[in-house]
Amino acid sequence: MESLFECRVRYSKTDEQSGGEKRVTETYLLDALTYTEAEARITEQMHELTGNEFAIAGIRKAKYAEIFPSDDGDRWFKARVTFLCIDENSGKEKKVSQSVLALANDVKDAVDRIVEGMNGSTADFAVTAVAESPIMDYFPLFEKDPVPEDREISRRPADEVAAKEQE
Repeated sequence: MESLFECRVRYSKTDEQSGGEKRVTETYLLDALTYTEAEARITEQMHELTGNEFAIAGIRKAKYAEIFPSDDGDRWFKARVTFLCIDENSGKEKKVSQSVLALANDVKDAVDRIVEGMNGSTADFAVTAVAESPIMDYFPLFEKDPVPEDREISRRPADEVAAKEQE
């Protein structure tokens, strides 16, 4: 099962206002199985993004219960979602909080995306806090070798195919 990692990367970037070079440290979120894989993936992504020299300033595990991406959002917002649960042992209500991320244009848009994404939830919940996150981008884990669409489909019986594979 993959985990989420926040990777802080330091590199030189052209300042849009002055046109000069400035040193920045940015945070990126990605899926990986281990710290080593996270380092390899962020190195690959940063080579594609910057093409410049960069340094990985830090990698840490991130604890987000859910991520709500969108096509038109431009900033990541971290939100605290609190669920009302019933303790099985005592029978009393208790609150359980989790952090989630939403890609949105502003705080209201982030709350709307979270509520829309959580509508399938059977538990009662409330969005208790929303703040802009330092995360610049999210790199989900994709399959390395997707199945080509033009792959020829075998029309032989399954037992014949299995027998041939065992040979």
